[in-house]
Amino acid sequence: MPIQTKFAIAFSLPGKNNMYIDLLIKIKNAQAAGKPILKVTATKADKAVADVLSERGFVKSVELKGKSYKKYLEIELDGAKKISGLKFRSKPSLRNYAGYRELKKVKGGYGTLVLTTPKGILTDERARREKVGGQLLFEIW
Repeated sequence: MPIQTKFAIAFSLPGKNNMYIDLLIKIKNAQAAGKPILKVTATKADKAVADVLSERGFVKSVELKGKSYKKYLEIELDGAKKISGLKFRSKPSLRNYAGYRELKKVKGGYGTLVLTTPKGILTDERARREKVGGQLLFEIW
């Protein structure tokens, strides 16, 4: 019989090609399993993506913890809306780029498109407001 724990711990070596893909899958799986807290190794890109998810209500809070060489993100999932779907727009083998005029609403405005720009990792709404385009990372709803 598996041991039930209070939170999910997911540590993996951060790869530069799949920086945000692993994080999103871990968050989605932890939410589906009903875990209140998720701990993952921290990178700057993962922190930025987690902050965007927190801003949009998919996670409750994000905290950076640990010492300088053993940093991890503690992501609180309780009370947040669950991730019902993901679509990765850029993959390590195929990068997709768009200008701010080309950004379309996701699921009729219900979802969010996340992209990386010269101003950091932004949602589609904020990128249109700041008139900046970039690499499309993923759609989430």
